[in-house]
Amino acid sequence: MKKALALTSGILASFAVPFVSSAQTITNITGVGNFVINTINNVLVPVIFAVAFIVFVWGAFEAFILGANSEEVKEKGKNLMLWGLIGFFVMVSVWGLVNILTGSVSLNQTQTNLPGASGLR
Repeated sequence: MKKALALTSGILASFAVPFVSSAQTITNITGVGNFVINTINNVLVPVIFAVAFIVFVWGAFEAFILGANSEEVKEKGKNLMLWGLIGFFVMVSVWGLVNILTGSVSLNQTQTNLPGASGLR
């Protein structure tokens, strides 16, 4: 129990380091919005995608390899694959909503450089 608590505390502390290091750079509400959006897009979404992918692959492994002779194991693997796909769908939806919010509220202050036809003048 103590090892699990120590491991969980260490993982949470490692995720908290970027928040602590950038806490002094946020000075206004736009900075807070950018920080939250960037944290969701650059930290939370990739981690959840990775977990959903691992769950899906483990479900496929259970359904097709471990469950070759057992219907119960096959069904468990199929359920894991389903939950992995649901996780993918939810994260794509969250990612899309965050990008819609970013575009509509103008929290994203980066300017996109579109390719130009400079040679055709």
